[in-house]
Amino acid sequence: MLRSIFGKTLWEQRRALLGWTIGITAVGVLYAIFYPSIKSPEMAQAMEAFAPEFLEALGFTEIASAAGYLGSTTFGILGPVLMIIFGTWLGTKAVAGDEDGGKLDVLLSHPVSRWRVVAERFAALVVGAIAISLVLFVALVAVSGVAQFQEIGPANLLAATTHLALLGIFFGGLALAVGAATASRALVAVVVAVVGIVGYFGNTMAGQIPVLGLVRDVSPFHFYSGGRPLANGIQALDLTILALAAVVLVAIGAAVFSRRDVGV
Repeated sequence: MLRSIFGKTLWEQRRALLGWTIGITAVGVLYAIFYPSIKSPEMAQAMEAFAPEFLEALGFTEIASAAGYLGSTTFGILGPVLMIIFGTWLGTKAVAGDEDGGKLDVLLSHPVSRWRVVAERFAALVVGAIAISLVLFVALVAVSGVAQFQEIGPANLLAATTHLALLGIFFGGLALAVGAATASRALVAVVVAVVGIVGYFGNTMAGQIPVLGLVRDVSPFHFYSGGRPLANGIQALDLTILALAAVVLVAIGAAVFSRRDVGV
């Protein structure tokens, strides 16, 4: 009898989770240790050559400060992209991947409900995202002296990594929901890409294109970084909105999954 879908999912993905943890942490640390060279007077002069609108679009307006630098690099570019890919990967595998691979029938042959399958696999995704972010937090605290950004403080580093985890959880929940509702991995990729690209540019370009302000207000990236957690600490309302959005999406996907024919 299958006792824990949650535990089985984490066990089966243990090597992949380790790889994602090492990769995301390595990227974050490598970006961080370059900060001393970025805050030099020469770099400040070089940045003055760029148009303010260009720097704002890239999130580089405060790159000379520790919070601005980490917010634009570790937590502004590749870190979020990798966490979104991680969440999407695990969310897609949760239902659509197994169904497409012909493995879902084995799972559903056990006395478990489809709601339980979705809930426990989403819980495994949440734990994975939190674990990755915690390791990244510990690594950044460990190198903060060498990287010369001690002024940020552990509390704000924890806030930034927590927001990063919730971003991955949101996109993972979106991928899981679409996959559970449609069984189409291709559609999952399209939906996540559209939400990610539109949400990112809506959030970063709203200052130059006012009409995008409406997109920014509902963008997951706005709730991820709009409150500047590296400078201001945890933004409880933003995290709550991201978490609730992920849960609602997963619940909708589970409701559709529980009623549709499964292609196994």
